[in-house]
Amino acid sequence: MTYDVKESFTSVPEQPSAATSPATAAAAAPAPPAPAALAAKVRTLAPSMTRSMQRVAEAVAADPAGCAALTVTGLAELTGTSEATVVRTARLLGYPGYRDLRLALAGLAAQQQSGRAPAVTADIAVDDPVADVVAKLAYDEQQTLADTAAGLDTVQLGAAVAALATARRIDIYGIGASGLVAQDLGQKLLRIGLVAHAHSDPHLAVTNAVQLRSGDVAIAITHSGSTGDVIEPLRVAFDHGATTVAITGRPDGPVAQYADHVLTTSTARESELRPAAMSSRTSQLLVVDCLFTCVTQRTYETAAPALAASYEALAHRHTPRNR
Repeated sequence: MTYDVKESFTSVPEQPSAATSPATAAAAAPAPPAPAALAAKVRTLAPSMTRSMQRVAEAVAADPAGCAALTVTGLAELTGTSEATVVRTARLLGYPGYRDLRLALAGLAAQQQSGRAPAVTADIAVDDPVADVVAKLAYDEQQTLADTAAGLDTVQLGAAVAALATARRIDIYGIGASGLVAQDLGQKLLRIGLVAHAHSDPHLAVTNAVQLRSGDVAIAITHSGSTGDVIEPLRVAFDHGATTVAITGRPDGPVAQYADHVLTTSTARESELRPAAMSSRTSQLLVVDCLFTCVTQRTYETAAPALAASYEALAHRHTPRNR
């Protein structure tokens, strides 16, 4: 079995050929992101863009109403870039062209005017009172979850769920904070009767990946998308014919080359007092819960009795014993 390495997300999609009908091309193309998902897309993809594309993305995220009123030439002049850069940025964000991006910007501006988000950020200062720290962290967690939900590709999620529901065996790879998320997913899947194992030891991960084949699933969890200790076992699983899934904040990162399905998490800003690992874990856990819940739905006839049995097996540990 042979596989083509996936193209980087930074490449510009090819235009439909003359032999392709407009209806066929429209059906094959993914739907542009909804206006609510635009800001999340910018936050997620901006770190991997070129500097000129970042200027365009930052401009549309900062002032959607103002940019919606600009032509492609006007936005290029405003950001000190070229018209081609503006179009490439629009396509990277998921829109067929600049016209579609302008429509999304107008929609986002209308939503913001009807109900703006609270004026609070997660920039925590050393001397912030406890109440402010709680408020800022709570808002940042909410924003991270909202961004992840808005940017999550439900088609990719559905395909990953279908593979997990029928998998003979499931391997999950994660290091550090992502390793904790891998363990969470592994124990969830075990409790509904699936054969799932989480690996945080890179050597053990690779030796297990060698045993995978068609009908098995391998999941890599890496916020950066470039963690070698996670990419290596996923590549081995990919080469051996397993269905592969990447949960990552960088959908254009190296891990995507070996992933049949990519589930994108929100990329929150890192601060001195709040490392990226904290917010990335929040978005990863949301994706894990989506996977687990949807797999449980699909396998309910077997999952429900298995889940009930696991609860019953542990019930005595939650009941105070009489001495």
